[in-house]
Amino acid sequence: MKKAFRIKKNSEFQKVFKNGASFANRQLVIYYLNKRDQAHYRVGLSVSKKIGNAVVRNQIKRYLRQAFLELNEEIHASYDIIIIARQPVRDCDFHDVKKSVQHLLYKTGLLMKK
Repeated sequence: MKKAFRIKKNSEFQKVFKNGASFANRQLVIYYLNKRDQAHYRVGLSVSKKIGNAVVRNQIKRYLRQAFLELNEEIHASYDIIIIARQPVRDCDFHDVKKSVQHLLYKTGLLMKK
């Protein structure tokens, strides 16, 4: 995922939290906000220190970025998306994380039907 497609600023995170909608499953929570003037979706990741040490947190973030990279063509373009990791995600491998992201995107309507 290109760095231009990431949400980094706290103010942008807060805007999505306040004005957006959310959905959750066991491993992840998703917040999303429609921004009609945007050409590509943007993603913000949040992995708390409660999940594990830096190695574990960075691995989870890599899994999440790779999942979005593989689902790139199927995601609606005009959204800001924030993913928050929950405790059970630390026991998941990449395929479980991707399946969980796919489930959230499908349930929220952000995934285009093939």
